[in-house]
Amino acid sequence: MAARKNEHEIALGNIIGSNLFNTMAVVGIAGIIQPMKVDPGILSRDMPMMTGLTVSLFIICYGFKGRPGRINRFEGLALVLSYVLYMGWLFASQGHGVNSGLT
Repeated sequence: MAARKNEHEIALGNIIGSNLFNTMAVVGIAGIIQPMKVDPGILSRDMPMMTGLTVSLFIICYGFKGRPGRINRFEGLALVLSYVLYMGWLFASQGHGVNSGLT
């Protein structure tokens, strides 16, 4: 709704806040209820990738070129394409006997 009302900053804040809440609260509460094993690949493969994408999102949103706080179509396509390629890589690596964490 925020994007339709031309309030893009609120929409981006909602997305980031939702992701942070899901990661911190939902996984944290599940861990309190039932401790779980974490695949070492998450720390060596997934965390650097997600950290890099988060940093790139902040750089894009800072707006070194053009208007600050705006993501143009090329930047959005680059972020979506990086996600699709990463998920494809995880899927392909799972099929070759590498434990990718997808079960």
